[in-house]
Amino acid sequence: MSKQAEFAVILKMNPMFAELGAEELQRISQLCHTQQLSGGEVLFQKGDSGDALFGVRRGQVRIETGASDGSRLTLNFLGPGDLFGEVAVLDGQPRTADATAAEPSELFVLRREDFLAHLEREPRVAVKLIELLCQRIRWMSERMEESMLQPLPVRLARRLCALASDFGSEVHISQEQLGIFVGAARESVNRQLQQWRRDGILDLQRGRVLLLNIGKLSAVARNE
Repeated sequence: MSKQAEFAVILKMNPMFAELGAEELQRISQLCHTQQLSGGEVLFQKGDSGDALFGVRRGQVRIETGASDGSRLTLNFLGPGDLFGEVAVLDGQPRTADATAAEPSELFVLRREDFLAHLEREPRVAVKLIELLCQRIRWMSERMEESMLQPLPVRLARRLCALASDFGSEVHISQEQLGIFVGAARESVNRQLQQWRRDGILDLQRGRVLLLNIGKLSAVARNE
């Protein structure tokens, strides 16, 4: 499979592009190029112009920001098949966080100027994207409301299951970072994790959570 065909598959998995159709996704994928990053290399920093969309071909990218005490907080981990910067490629606004390669990585890159030129040539695609973006806004609003109404164990289990689906049963994340993800204090997160540890659902190590029973955790995530 060519790199462009791989990128088309990644676009197809993203809600913003999923319904554009195979032929259109193939045309968009022809606009991309690849970029190599070494471990620890910064892709962009908060405040940089949003000039491209990225897809992870291999490796891992860490999205992070600075905390008030000067430390770094990881907001998300992105692995092969993940797409990021979809909004930036359309509005060109400054980045809201930093992106750093957690390990040697290869990215697909779709430059904003190339994508906008394509939309000018294909206005029907632009209209379709507007519709898809509106659907996505509605979906995110519903999920946000749903999430905030769920108890902490459900929110925490959903986050851990999502991370596990991308990176396996050994999740490299601190309890403070988990708290940020689920909107809870670190102490509350720790109490819940310790309970699951006693129940044999997971084990805790420094900066890592080892998921021992994904089935039970998934049941919690479904609020069963």
